[in-house]
This record gives sequence, C-alpha cells and structure tokens, in this order.
Amino acid sequence: GGAGAFPRGLCHDQKTSRRISCSRGQMIMRQLLAEALGTLLLVCTVVGSGIMAASLAGGNDGVALLGNTIATGAILYVLITILGPVSGAHFNPAVSLVFFARGELTAGLLVLYILVQCAGGIAGTVLAHAMFDMELLNLGTKERSGAGQWLAEGVATFGLITTILGGLRHRPDAVPVLVGLYITAGYWFTASTSFANPAVTLARSFTDSFSGIQPVDMPAFVLAQIFGALVAAAVAAWLFPRALPTDSGPH
Repeated sequence: GGAGAFPRGLCHDQKTSRRISCSRGQMIMRQLLAEALGTLLLVCTVVGSGIMAASLAGGNDGVALLGNTIATGAILYVLITILGPVSGAHFNPAVSLVFFARGELTAGLLVLYILVQCAGGIAGTVLAHAMFDMELLNLGTKERSGAGQWLAEGVATFGLITTILGGLRHRPDAVPVLVGLYITAGYWFTASTSFANPAVTLARSFTDSFSGIQPVDMPAFVLAQIFGALVAAAVAAWLFPRALPTDSGPH
C-alpha cells in the first residue's frame, strides 16, 4: 500500500504549532525518515498481525486473513494521515515511480525513496520477528507463483495507483481512507492477497510466516506490480486530467 503527493516542503514549529519553511536538506531528511518509518511500521503491521492472526485462528486461514486484513487497512489510514504531509506517504516504490513519471519526484529523490522504503520494510520484518521471539530474518517458504498470482498483483497495483490518483484529483483529504479501504478489499478479491508494493514484497520474502513469500517468487511479483502501476498512471492521466487554474470541477 501507500499514498502519495501530499503537499510537502513545510516543517512544523513545535513552539508555535505553525508550519514554517525549512531548508532543502532538512526537508529531504524529513521526507526520507518519514518514508523509512512509514514502510517499517506498515511491514511490521503486515507481518506481525499475520503471525498473531495465524496463532489465534486455530488453523482457519480465512480467520487469519481477516485479522491480517483489518490491521493492514487500519495502519495505512493512520500512516498516510500523519506522514502524508511530510513525504507524500508513498511507502511503496511503485507509487514513487508513478510520481517520478508524472514529474512530481526527481530521479535522485526517487532512488533515495526506494532505498529507504526497502530498508524500512526489511527493518519492519525484523521488528515483528523480534516481538514474537522469532529468528530476526528467516527466508519465506510460502509459494506464490503462477499466472493467476501475477495477474492479481498487476490488478492490485493498478487499482491502488488509480485509487491514489483519483483521490488526489477529486478528494485529496480522503486519500488515507480510500487507500486503507482499497487494500482491505484487495486482500479478498485478488488471488495474491494484494501485496501491490515492491518494498513490502521484498520485506515479506524474509519471513517464513503467514504473510511470507518465497524469495524466488518475488521478482515476478515486483515486475507485475510495476507493470500494473505504469498502466494505471497512463489510464489515470486521461481519466483524471490535472485541474487547470480556473477548473472548479464538473458542471
């Protein structure tokens, strides 16, 4: 999951509670910290809730998936709400790639975003394992392969990007709940349970738990996600044209 393109470039004055200008270096560091922290907490929630749900479900995978779903949708709403104004709340290389393609993210910042998202995601897996007294890193063994799974990841990521871009065009304030609800639905209508995020996919290859994936299956998932994201960006460019300065919405 992840959102994107909230207003950035302002810092928060703790004494006055006002938003103030800050240097470019400070702004970039805050953005990178927000992306790393957000992806860490997202993956920690996905992996940790999967472990907890599986342990409580008594072997019922449907119940375990429901627990995993609720926690993930909830944390996405929280993280996008609090970190969106700082970094855009991407938490997802596919989302960052789309905003780069739209000219809203520089190539240098794109690379940095992807690096911290991947590092934060792996750290999230480590943290979840530590809380449940598991080996900190343990390669996944759950097979997630085949045409249906790859199609599901393309569809899941297409829908995520379309949700983000449509929300930003028409209801920017609703993006956190839109993304949380979309991923909640995606867990259940896609065959892959809607990873829709290369950094999360990488991080989930380091857990041999309910939410894990075999490392060998990861590259195909990532390729499908990127393809779905780019197709969504192209469709959204036509479906949700950017507002002109005098555009007051549909008439």
